Amino acid sequence: MSRSNYLFTSESVSEGHPDKVCDRISDAVVDAFLAADPYSRVAVETLATTNRIVLAGEVRGPASVTPQVMEDVARAAVKDIGYDQDGFSWKNAKVDVHVHSQSADIAVGVDAAGNKDEGAGDQGIMFGYACNETPAFMPAPIYYAHAILKSLAEARHSGAEPQLGPDAKSQVTLQYVNGKPARATSVVVSTQHGEKLDQDAVREIVRPHVLNVLPEGWMCPEETFYVNPTGRFVIGGPDGDCGLTGRKIIVDTYGGAAPHGGGAFSGKDPTKVDRSAAYASRYLAKNVVASGLAEKCVIQLSYAIGVSKPLSVYVDTFGTGHVDEDKLSGVLQQLMDLSPRGIRTHLGLNKPIYARTAAYGHFGREPEADGGFSWEKLDLVSSLKSAFA
Repeated sequence: MSRSNYLFTSESVSEGHPDKVCDRISDAVVDAFLAADPYSRVAVETLATTNRIVLAGEVRGPASVTPQVMEDVARAAVKDIGYDQDGFSWKNAKVDVHVHSQSADIAVGVDAAGNKDEGAGDQGIMFGYACNETPAFMPAPIYYAHAILKSLAEARHSGAEPQLGPDAKSQVTLQYVNGKPARATSVVVSTQHGEKLDQDAVREIVRPHVLNVLPEGWMCPEETFYVNPTGRFVIGGPDGDCGLTGRKIIVDTYGGAAPHGGGAFSGKDPTKVDRSAAYASRYLAKNVVASGLAEKCVIQLSYAIGVSKPLSVYVDTFGTGHVDEDKLSGVLQQLMDLSPRGIRTHLGLNKPIYARTAAYGHFGREPEADGGFSWEKLDLVSSLKSAFA
């Protein structure tokens, strides 16, 4: 039997966190290739440290996306995040590009040919999750952890808080009563700041952003509201800590409230099921919860490299469902073609829409007019309701 009264914690990191800088650069490279050719194949990793950025990986796409273009894309991403500091600057950082052509052995298994449909780009397991704890159908701790940092970033970019730096982290612990989030018991925010600010000043800059994000009456006690617990956070970003693509997968998904599959998302084009099938499973789980068929739902998809159809489609509603889970699995597969090509077509994923996903979570966002966050749409709700009427 699941517990009903407990504490649960999730963390988030800002766009200026070293790992998120790398995710952003890798996804900006994906966008550059997809903008030039929507059928490009991209798998690019980024490393960032003191005034150095290294790109590596494999691609198959138009020759117009040269190493110089990739360098320019990396610098533009760093500039947009806001890094122009002595130890890490979009202007002065050395950018090394070590990107080569896609392996022919991978291509032959993945490409469509004759009567063979396009196969998955790799083997793997992917999970999607949704619950009714928040309006975005996301677990509450990660939802509020993201929102705090996004609010601080908006204040920094607008000029309202010029003493804040790009690097920041948050952590929110919520008390659950009868299985529902009721209040925060602690909030931790660490944010990079200017030389002249002391810890108390940073605390008062951060406080209204936390109060505005949390529901009324949810603020934690003063003694468990931690801001820059070490007392000082001036040196940040890749100058303070080396960053790598794909190291914040729990931040990217559900804050630990649900399983995560074997792979990260950023730097991968949508033929990679690590990314596209995780988006598809979130899309299906969210529509299940939004349709009222369950209060929470997790969906697992599994694939083999070169094989188009998923090997398994597992659905679990944690005892909150109002329908048979085996039947639900079958209905979902009727409503959506879960082959790599089917997912990309259904969700419109062959577009340059990925740099924006690199910070503040890939899920729980609003669908955008150009196709961004299409996996957050609720366009299956009526079909699901009809199937179980």
